[in-house]
Amino acid sequence: MSVKIGENIELGEFPLLLAPMEDVSDPPFRYVCKQNGVDLMYTEFISSEGLIRDAAKSVQKLDIFEYERPIGIQIFGGDIESMRQSAEICTKANPNLIDINYGCPVKKVVCKGAGSSLLQDIDKMVAMTKAVVEATHLPVTVKTRLGWDDNTKNVYEVAERLQDVGIKALAIHGRTRAQLYKGQADWSMIRDIKRNPRIQIPIFGNGDVDSVEKAAAWRQEYEVDGIMIGRAAIGYPWIFREIKHFFHTGERLEGPTIAERVEVCKTHLNKSIEWKGDKLGIFEMRRHYANYFKGIPNFKESRMKLVSLQTQDEILDVLHDIEHNFTSEMV
Repeated sequence: MSVKIGENIELGEFPLLLAPMEDVSDPPFRYVCKQNGVDLMYTEFISSEGLIRDAAKSVQKLDIFEYERPIGIQIFGGDIESMRQSAEICTKANPNLIDINYGCPVKKVVCKGAGSSLLQDIDKMVAMTKAVVEATHLPVTVKTRLGWDDNTKNVYEVAERLQDVGIKALAIHGRTRAQLYKGQADWSMIRDIKRNPRIQIPIFGNGDVDSVEKAAAWRQEYEVDGIMIGRAAIGYPWIFREIKHFFHTGERLEGPTIAERVEVCKTHLNKSIEWKGDKLGIFEMRRHYANYFKGIPNFKESRMKLVSLQTQDEILDVLHDIEHNFTSEMV
């Protein structure tokens, strides 16, 4: 049976979602993930205060493209009225849904009373969510964590109360805010929420899914409606096609060849320059090269070149050399 968000967003039987990641989930990165079969994507999280002030960086993050659909715009903030107004602004950008971030553990976000900080004030979280739901005709979804720390794991209450004020899906990262990204994600509470007869909306699990085997095992064990993948997709968008292939056939798909890695890296670079311009597009691609060629022996010299070059043509020359010099290397 197909998983649906709201009335109109059909995601197929067991959707794979790309997690919103700051400085990563921009349109160039989303493009290469979409090519590899991801079912639902989100923008980087956008500051509600930035949107209201018309800050250039926040407004640019509203850019979405037809080929990305279905796509959600994710917003965060600590002020209810600002979140309501930003929901109205996002609606005009015409995404398929609006997502609220109640999960980001980063200090600069939490200090502003946003992200996972709201896990310490469920009443305010509910009021904020209600304001966003009422400010848009689009489906509203939420991404959150298990709780603030081990002593306050309140995601059961969060799930029920946010469903009651109208959210259409919930993605849960299996860690508390106190854990940040350390330790192991615990999906057992996510399964308990899915089993709660009161919960009628899709529940997506997030945290530590970094292989085909894990995705398949956790699909069965934790009974979620879909899986959200974040860090494992950075430099490896093929994870979506590999998981889907395994679900459909029960067989492992061969990993990408050096030629495929180079081709997708080129596409990502070209899209980055198209969207951001030469200087910024080239600079911001630097964080991706190590991941695209992870596991290739004796790659350090090539990586150092890639992160130091200033022009697209020079980088493409190095990528061409990588394709020809490393084709026989074991990956």
